[in-house]
Amino acid sequence: MRDRRSRAIRSKAATLAAGALVVALVAAGATPAHAAADTERPTAPGPITVVAIDTTSVELTWAASTDNVGVVRYPVGAQFEDSGAQYSTDTNSIRIINLRPSRTYTFSVWALDAAGNSSVSNPTLRLTMPPGDDQPPSAPGQPVAYDVAATVVRLRWAHSVENVALDRYEVFRVDAGGTLTRVREVYQYPPVNSAQISGLVPNTTYTFVVQARDEVGHLSPLSAPVTVTTLPPPPSCAVRSVVRQWRDGFVAHLVVENTGTTAIDGWTMTWRFWASQQVQGIWGAKVVDRLNNSYLRVRNTGRNAVIPPGGTVSLGLVATGTQLPEEITLNGGLCTVADE
Repeated sequence: MRDRRSRAIRSKAATLAAGALVVALVAAGATPAHAAADTERPTAPGPITVVAIDTTSVELTWAASTDNVGVVRYPVGAQFEDSGAQYSTDTNSIRIINLRPSRTYTFSVWALDAAGNSSVSNPTLRLTMPPGDDQPPSAPGQPVAYDVAATVVRLRWAHSVENVALDRYEVFRVDAGGTLTRVREVYQYPPVNSAQISGLVPNTTYTFVVQARDEVGHLSPLSAPVTVTTLPPPPSCAVRSVVRQWRDGFVAHLVVENTGTTAIDGWTMTWRFWASQQVQGIWGAKVVDRLNNSYLRVRNTGRNAVIPPGGTVSLGLVATGTQLPEEITLNGGLCTVADE
């Protein structure tokens, strides 16, 4: 009986001691494990001000936020038109680099505490960067039409000279009375000095000019014009082919017939031709180039440029490889092919 009473007294004393310890900890400012999580937002940072700025960087600061526990970082956004970037700092200032001269950015900042609570009514600053370029580009070189079809013209030109950075080239069609209609923008960075103009009318004369624009928006003078006439609509054609093939090469004899109702005056032909293949001999045509390393393009000689309706021209090819002439086109029109 006495032992049971002693154990009860000791248990009650231990319970009282544990309770006293909790009271002492709370009184001393400690947070019990079951205390409520932090749900209070930090206050909004103060207005954003500029500490330093040059053409491509800016240093910003703002009055620090306050929080019941503590702010751990400040996310900072930089928005230009419909694109932007986000940065982060654990102080109330930041230096942002790699900006673009003369662009107008909207900067924003907000505060986050350790629980992820975000401030509200966050300040923003709209700021135009100093100009880094006060000179327009030079005029592009006169365009050259290096590939002409019935509805497509490919142009290339010498690059403009620019003291900082080009942003784009713009290709204009010169209409009656000198009116300019923009038909293509070349946006690649750095811009390439060529463009494909599509959607043209067959057998029609066009004049084009090119203008350069730098990253600030300065415009170059217009290039000298180029005038080009698109080809007639693709002709109807049929090809008869006779091929003799060996292990790693072949000789092909092609008879091309104009199955349309109008004469063809000057022609180019293309057919499938692998990049690894080599032309060892050709007659009745001259090699022009390779298209995308997948097609061989040839043109007429001085003696067989004209193919009357129902008329034919003959040409031949000796080449390495096993890819025989297929997908044959005449002035952009796909020919029917029959093997003999």
